Amino acid sequence: MSEIPNIASYIDHTLLKPEASEQDVLTLCAEAAQYKFKSVCVNPVWVKTAHNALRGTGVLTCAVAGFPLGATPTDVKVFEARGANLDGADEVDMVINIAAARAGDKGALVDDIRAVAEAVHAGRAILKVIIETALLTDEQKVLACEAAVEAGADFVKTSTGFNGGGATVEDVALMRRTVGPLLGVKASGGVRSLADAQAMIAAGATRIGASSGVAIVKGLEGTSSY
Repeated sequence: MSEIPNIASYIDHTLLKPEASEQDVLTLCAEAAQYKFKSVCVNPVWVKTAHNALRGTGVLTCAVAGFPLGATPTDVKVFEARGANLDGADEVDMVINIAAARAGDKGALVDDIRAVAEAVHAGRAILKVIIETALLTDEQKVLACEAAVEAGADFVKTSTGFNGGGATVEDVALMRRTVGPLLGVKASGGVRSLADAQAMIAAGATRIGASSGVAIVKGLEGTSSY
């Protein structure tokens, strides 16, 4: 597989473990600045810390909302998104109402996503919508992606990494076909190597969410140990 130029610019360097410490987040930010990743992705409590640490580096700050289950009420997701914006988030990754997707309730999905999208866009940030592919059939994945398009999201994203599976090439390709060329597609969950990242990008991903960003970039440089 051919190498992807400047693969670091695709990567959201991610740390979403609940036990992550302030020092862990600062290390994440230092790595992101060193390797020139696109963003760091952290839990809401660490957004202000990350934003301050990344000031002047060109690396974006990404927060999550409704994470990792998506089962919080829409107004709570909106509150989280607005808080993240105020703390300096440039991007918000929200989890959909997974039960609504499994039930085929597109209207509920659109309403949930649109409310968060409006809040995020009012804060001059972008919204990525996590559909949690491991819990959906292909038909439900298509429905969730269509809802994200209709609701005004900027990206669709495969997975949280917390609910039984991560990104696959097949899912990324399906999502890309569904949303067309205008929305971003983020492959997240289980992307651990340069080969993984290249495969996702070849399938249509425009962003990679990974806690292994440094290893991926070192693989590109030929110094990875795995």
